[in-house]
Amino acid sequence: MGRGKVELKRIENPTNRQVTFSKRRNGLLKKAFELSILCDAEVALLIFSPTGKAYQFSSHEMDKTIRRYRNEVGLYQPNNEGVRSMEVWRNEIDELKRTIDNLEATHRHIAGEDLAMLGMKELKQLERQLRIGVERVRSKKRRIISEHINMMKRRQRQMQEENTQLQKKLHELEEVGNVNSSSTILGLNACDSFQRFVEQDGAEH
Repeated sequence: MGRGKVELKRIENPTNRQVTFSKRRNGLLKKAFELSILCDAEVALLIFSPTGKAYQFSSHEMDKTIRRYRNEVGLYQPNNEGVRSMEVWRNEIDELKRTIDNLEATHRHIAGEDLAMLGMKELKQLERQLRIGVERVRSKKRRIISEHINMMKRRQRQMQEENTQLQKKLHELEEVGNVNSSSTILGLNACDSFQRFVEQDGAEH
């Protein structure tokens, strides 16, 4: 059985579109190489991906082939140069608009919107992407919580050490206070004894 006819229209799913681009780009580059070898043709091929990355093949010097092409089609005339510049800018703007549309569509799909246009394959792929994203978010949350717990433990140890130091200083101050009180009491007792001795000695005389 032959291959089914593929409807030529823009692929909406970004991942499928990128896969198709990579496969067909490589096939096109291969065909250009084969054509240059088999038919001794001067071939120059330029491909720009949707993201703006350039791919090229040239059987001869690329600049020389491009100059030859410009001479053939008369692009060296000033008026044609201006038209060419406008066309390049217009294509650039259109490409940027398509990129923005793709990003907005992807954002809506991730938010669970506009899913009616997606088939089972695209839905499964979206589900897998969301699952991976959720796991990354959870992993980040666990890491933040772990770091916070470790910080709190370090703070607790610091507070315990500070409390121990304060208790030690308080104990030292209490001991100093007790020594001073004992010295004061001894001093008073000595004064009282001396006073009684003097009084007794005076009475005898």
